Amino acid sequence: MVLAWSAEAPEIRSYQSVAVQIRALARGVYRRVGAGNAVVLLGGEGPEWMMVALAGLRAGAVMTPVDAQLGDETLQHVLADSGAQCVFTTTARQERVRAAAPNVRIALLDAPENEEHGWRELADSDGALPENGPDQTAALFYTSGTTGPPKGVPLSHRNVAFQLDTLAAAGVAREGDRVLLPLPLHHVYPFVIGMLAPLWLGLTLVLPYALTGPHVVRAVRDSGVTVVIGVPRFYAALYGGIADRARGGGFIPGLAFRLMLGLSRTALRRLRLHLGKYLLYPLHRRVGGQLRVLASGGSALDPELARNLEAMGWRIAVGYGLTETAPLLTVDPPARPRPGTVGRPVEGVELRIDRQALPEGGAREGEGEIQARGPGVFAGYHDLPERTREAFTEDGWFRTGDLGWLDEDGYLHVSGRVATLIVTPGGENIQPDELEDRYITHAAIHEIGILQRDDGTLAALIVPARDSMDDPRPRIREAIAEVGRGLPSYQRLADFALTGKPLPRTRLGKIRRQELERRYERARASGVKPSRAAPLEPSDMAAEDRGLLERGPAREVWEWLAERYPEKGLTPESHMRLELGVDSLEWLNLTTEIGRRTGVELDDEAVGRIETVRDLLREVVDAAGGNGPSMDPLTDPEGALDPAHRRWLQPRGFLVHAAARGLYGLNRMLMRGLFRLSVQKRDHVPARGPVVIACNHNSYLDPFAVAAALPLARLDSLYWAGWTGAAFANRLTRFVSRAAQVIPVDPQQGARASLALAAIVLDREQGLIWFPEGRRSTSREMQPLRPGIGLLLARYPVPVVPVSIRGSHEAMPPGRRLPRLRRMSIRFGEVLDPQRLAERGEGEDAAARIVTALEGVMRELHNQ
Repeated sequence: MVLAWSAEAPEIRSYQSVAVQIRALARGVYRRVGAGNAVVLLGGEGPEWMMVALAGLRAGAVMTPVDAQLGDETLQHVLADSGAQCVFTTTARQERVRAAAPNVRIALLDAPENEEHGWRELADSDGALPENGPDQTAALFYTSGTTGPPKGVPLSHRNVAFQLDTLAAAGVAREGDRVLLPLPLHHVYPFVIGMLAPLWLGLTLVLPYALTGPHVVRAVRDSGVTVVIGVPRFYAALYGGIADRARGGGFIPGLAFRLMLGLSRTALRRLRLHLGKYLLYPLHRRVGGQLRVLASGGSALDPELARNLEAMGWRIAVGYGLTETAPLLTVDPPARPRPGTVGRPVEGVELRIDRQALPEGGAREGEGEIQARGPGVFAGYHDLPERTREAFTEDGWFRTGDLGWLDEDGYLHVSGRVATLIVTPGGENIQPDELEDRYITHAAIHEIGILQRDDGTLAALIVPARDSMDDPRPRIREAIAEVGRGLPSYQRLADFALTGKPLPRTRLGKIRRQELERRYERARASGVKPSRAAPLEPSDMAAEDRGLLERGPAREVWEWLAERYPEKGLTPESHMRLELGVDSLEWLNLTTEIGRRTGVELDDEAVGRIETVRDLLREVVDAAGGNGPSMDPLTDPEGALDPAHRRWLQPRGFLVHAAARGLYGLNRMLMRGLFRLSVQKRDHVPARGPVVIACNHNSYLDPFAVAAALPLARLDSLYWAGWTGAAFANRLTRFVSRAAQVIPVDPQQGARASLALAAIVLDREQGLIWFPEGRRSTSREMQPLRPGIGLLLARYPVPVVPVSIRGSHEAMPPGRRLPRLRRMSIRFGEVLDPQRLAERGEGEDAAARIVTALEGVMRELHNQ
């Protein structure tokens, strides 16, 4: 069975129904294309793509999966070099194919049934099928490489069949497993290991609707996935998302996550006890408690990441190989993992280490080039006899180009590439990627690529961490010196150049070393600071991001953001909050404008997952795939809320109300006694009716001071806006917040629900206490007001009372855990009319004018 997730629900396809379609299509491909001829697959990697690939294999065609992000010149080379007779692609890409190969036959994977040029047109109800020989070419993959045009790697039916038998014996999957494949299929690893192997074993294959976090998690949870076929970048993002979510939940959840993970790691290391599923049960309940194995390939999995994932309660399976080896040479199965290795050679494969491939001196004992032979190794490159001779030794061993060694137990350790090895004038060997991992740990360095200059010394091209500094050079020099103090002298950098563009990388995230040298020389020759002003051009983006911008809504959002932030050096990695200044309340403006321009509505849950511009573009693409529009939180606040949010507006019961009165008395006694709180002009606050009390914000003590300054009768009809990270962090604070009538403001989940709750409070003619700066000031000075207060008052023009709180910063500034006993005071200002504020302020609309005018009044009151 195949489960292919759509935007709304999964499409379920049985083996029997798929087999019927595959046989019919295979007959058509055999009759029209013929055995031994290339059939290209370009884009649209869903169930139809898979059925075409399987049909082509059965028909004896040479299936040629191609990366849809290839440049036009490279695509033209691939189509010509492969001798493609037919290209299966999508409607959006057919013109590119026609331009690259005008005479090739095109079949559309996304064409509706019975439409001309659709892939189903090729199916035949009857006809002969060939007998495919084991040495006949089954698939042709093109390596991405770092220089020159890509090379064709033909794999025979024997190569592929050997891999399928290997996977069946490896114990990675078992009967009844459901396998998730969240990878593009044009690489040999997902094609053979992710697609063909599960189908060969009769397992259920699950395809997510999109290769983004929310859709992957949804597919895992809702379809009962037990095994995931992924790459290290996918698992790094998975672990990073889980850790960030734990930290973002507040001090207590973050501490609990670290403690449980540490305890699980200790139990694994010392006792080999797998306790992660029990210690981190809430995590497994959210992701899917049935998930058992995370299989990783494509590149090296960081040992520390592997240990953390295993400590979380999942078994890790790692493999090593290349496109030329179809791909597996070794497997480290989940039954006996050894983090830091890539396992032992699979049965039938021989490995040896050739130390002669290394320059003399400096290598680890036993380290050399990994060489292999076995049934999975290809016969040679497509129409490249010279390159084929270079790829094999005289006695027939394939040169992998990777460096490594075999330990005493036969486990393979991969340490780098022969081609990227740097040999210093003193004879020491350096793998640049290992050294880059040391330097990248410094907060000042966002990306780094290390190379060797003509004089033998080391240099680096560095993308600085994005911050407010005009010239990052001094900070980068300090960072290089700081890291270098912990390194041997021959590993220290002698020079660096800065760039504002991402480093050149392959689709698997590896640095293109030849391009790196050219970029370094250009940056060094320019002698100027890295430019940050202009948004990054799509042509300079990584292939993954260029592919994202092929989706219409994502392209529109990117272009709009480039117009909105023309001098922020916008890139897909720009942080929405830290670099663009988008806080929880400003998200409402952004999501409203995105909805107006693209018709896509982002809800609070989606906004909560967004950190970078890339995250935003992915969420827009996901939402465009089928999410319905959400309600305007100010026009229809009731419709914008779910039951979990509405509970904060329910009347307090007798016990909670009694607790509120007791807490009020205790708080008043402490604030008046310990902090000698003085109150001025309290009579400015209306005794009843709707009102917004707008306070400056210096400390966690501010709400306690305001509560002590107001009479109990007025507090009973007032609600507070409270940050979830403090006011709702644990059961005790949630109970106190419920008693005090606090409504949650969640910076991680956007402003929609918070504004809807506030709107309902005012619509019910009750009052609201609001801290419009959005966060505590790190000094005594007021910060600019956020736009949420303006949006709220423009829609509900109730009286506004500005409040100045003094002394709280001295008593408990941000960062201090316990307060100091300092005198505090509160001054209530004159009642303000929002409509008059809109007349006095500056801005494009009423909301913006209210914000500027109110900010002026509050600053004046605070400075009196």
